[in-house]
Amino acid sequence: MSEKKDFFSYKGLPLVRKDDTIYYGNMYDDYVVMMEIKEKTRVGDIDVASKIKIYKMATDEKLNPLEAIVKSSEKTSLYEALDIAYVWLSRTAAE
Repeated sequence: MSEKKDFFSYKGLPLVRKDDTIYYGNMYDDYVVMMEIKEKTRVGDIDVASKIKIYKMATDEKLNPLEAIVKSSEKTSLYEALDIAYVWLSRTAAE
């Protein structure tokens, strides 16, 4: 029996995390954003992302992964990374 899985979301778009990689957006859209947590800082008992590489990627499976990357950036917090990812995907949807 299969269960429906709900994803976390940010501003209405799904977030999927595996270890230090986060995908943001719908995989059936033309683009998604991949975020890689490169560094963490310890704050109390919690590790907080302090360096995140962000890649806007085409979801076309025929493309080589390096060719799929159309835009990249680096941020110092997860909130900043999610915010820029949202802007990138919103602008793409508006085109």
